Amino acid sequence: MPDLIQERAGVPVLVCDPAGPPVATEQDALDLIGAAFLGAELVAVPASRLDASFFSLGTRFAGEIMQKFVNYRIRLVVVGDISAHLAASSALRALVHESNRSGHVWFVPDLDALDARLAPAAGPGPHGAPTRG
Repeated sequence: MPDLIQERAGVPVLVCDPAGPPVATEQDALDLIGAAFLGAELVAVPASRLDASFFSLGTRFAGEIMQKFVNYRIRLVVVGDISAHLAASSALRALVHESNRSGHVWFVPDLDALDARLAPAAGPGPHGAPTRG
């Protein structure tokens, strides 16, 4: 499956193919941001596509990538099991915890968890009409 824009819980999301090219450089991230400009508000990247340096905070790669998404006002979601990386780094655990409290970058185990995070933003308003939080 190629990277596709899908509506998930009322939000247009660029869902990246797990078998797609790795995100190993800032340019790779910018390519995803460019693809998102075709109509997505959020990019869901499988953790398996992120270069291992993303999870090693000393490389600063994660910070650079996350900042690119913030600068272009496109939300980033890392989708997948990163438990091995979390077990190896208390700094990464702290980053994931803080990121998941924000609205810009999230780490979720799967697309169902992403849908659950997005659902409140598309829930009914005070008069039963849908709203976007």
